[in-house]
Amino acid sequence: MSLQLKTTKERPSNAAGAPGPGTAPGRPAATRPRRRAFTTRRGLVILAFMLPAAIFVGVFTYYPMIAGSQMAFRNWKLSNLTDTSWVGLGNFVTVFTDPAFGVILGNSLLWVVASIVPQFVIGFAIALWLRRRFRFRGVYQALIFFPWAISGFLIGILFRWMFNGEFGVINDLLMKTGFIDQGIPWLAEPGTAMFAVIVANVWYGVTFFAIMILAALQSVPDELFEAAALDGAGKVRTLFQITVPYISTTLALTVLLRVIWIFNFPDIIWAMTGGGPANQTHIITTWMITMTQKGDYGVASALGLIVVALLLVFSAFYLMALRTRKEV
Repeated sequence: MSLQLKTTKERPSNAAGAPGPGTAPGRPAATRPRRRAFTTRRGLVILAFMLPAAIFVGVFTYYPMIAGSQMAFRNWKLSNLTDTSWVGLGNFVTVFTDPAFGVILGNSLLWVVASIVPQFVIGFAIALWLRRRFRFRGVYQALIFFPWAISGFLIGILFRWMFNGEFGVINDLLMKTGFIDQGIPWLAEPGTAMFAVIVANVWYGVTFFAIMILAALQSVPDELFEAAALDGAGKVRTLFQITVPYISTTLALTVLLRVIWIFNFPDIIWAMTGGGPANQTHIITTWMITMTQKGDYGVASALGLIVVALLLVFSAFYLMALRTRKEV
């Protein structure tokens, strides 16, 4: 009996520091990190920290969104605020039956596609160039990234003066080099106005792709390029078989974000042409601004919901296509 008691007494228990099941040998139990139990007081502290941000987002984001959405189904005009009756889908019918809607929708698609393709190609090339090490690389990076710090509306004003038909620098350079004999009214002609605003948007958006792609390229291990060089792979093969697949997720998300951004980006167009001439540079968001200036907030809100619906549909199909491609 005494031997049995002595054996029990000398055997270390788990509570005294003996390694229990799942515990690393030689590590005292007292040093193991313990998860703090969730209490009502801790929950209230977490809620107190989150509440100001939640109130701010709710008041300044979700409330205006909901209020603006319900205006799309009402006869909401500044000229007659006494009658804000419910009109259902009447504002949407007004938009879809407007003769300018087809032109403006086509302009919106052209604005996005013709802007994003050159932005992506040029931005990718700049990112590949900046990834190499050379003298004054930081200076070049600062110069290339600087346009992204400027307001889009200010960029539009600058390019409006550059494309001025009488004393713009674009016409001056083209005449001095002999490409044209007289100034071209870039922003007054339907055939050239959209080209001018797209050029301005490409110049402004190249920086975004350069920044994002350069950040992704810096995460590619140098060992992959060394192994490709040892296998005799050229630069083009290395680019399309190693670099692009490695950063494909970043490229896909960057393109998606940029499409959404450009579709909702009326600043440059509004500063350069205001949607003219004859609606040839109007996109849906600039048309929405025009309706707001006319005081027709119901139609403007309907246009806003149309933009949201188009972007949601595009994002869904885009992400589904990416998932299908990865599975294949």
